[in-house]
Amino acid sequence: MKQRIRVVGLIKNEEGVLVFKRSRGRSDAPVFWELPTGKIKFGEQPEEAMVRSLTEYTGLNASQIKLKDVITFLAPEGSSQLSNLYIIYELGISNPVKPTPQDRYTAYKFVKDFTASSVRLNETSMSVLEIEEGKVTPGRISPRDTANSVIISVDGASRGNPGPSGIGYCIHDNNGKITERRGEFIGFATSRMAEYYAMRKGIERAIELGYKSVRFISDSLMVVNQLNGIFHIKNQDIIPVYKDIQKKIENFDAVSFTHVPRSKNMIADSEANAAIDETLRK
Repeated sequence: MKQRIRVVGLIKNEEGVLVFKRSRGRSDAPVFWELPTGKIKFGEQPEEAMVRSLTEYTGLNASQIKLKDVITFLAPEGSSQLSNLYIIYELGISNPVKPTPQDRYTAYKFVKDFTASSVRLNETSMSVLEIEEGKVTPGRISPRDTANSVIISVDGASRGNPGPSGIGYCIHDNNGKITERRGEFIGFATSRMAEYYAMRKGIERAIELGYKSVRFISDSLMVVNQLNGIFHIKNQDIIPVYKDIQKKIENFDAVSFTHVPRSKNMIADSEANAAIDETLRK
């Protein structure tokens, strides 16, 4: 399977998020705007690629850089599938007033509300902003990358680690409406196993419902980064579940795994803990 890796920068101030207008290329090509985006050259670290791309393509210099997230999804490319991995950085810039567009870009703009703006984002920037900033309406789906059509939040809980454990999930449709939320007691388990069982349950439920394009949300950085290939798996007890998940996601046309703070995953968390409480009461 082919893989495409990109670095993407988020630059924000009181005026909004900074996006750039791509050069048209062909005269008949549509005009898109995007977050500053670049490739990683041979021998470069992702952070180095981000700093270089920012200066090379926009004329801006990074004064601060912080890793924010890593997202990945599968998207069709011809008769095969393309694995997309985007490494997202929050950027501070030393010359913020008048960034100078280079050959790659012809204009720039700070945008607060993309739903009310005439700015037409490309699929990469649309995906990043939907995840990180909530700047694009949930129903706005790229014609090729449809990874944003359904969002399933999952969480696992363990009392004692190992101890009585539960899993929970919550499904949002592409309009942000909750269509299903449930919890389940899974017996005694460690917290990391509960997180993995929760992810597997969410995936299984998505397959049962016939979803083909899903974004899975978890507050476990370990699970998300391992499924994204950022962290290696060292725990032998996780490997069978991990392999099972990898096999199951082949049922999707597009899939991504995203980390969020626990405060943004409270519904799935409450379902997991409610399942434990109900079992203990009995």
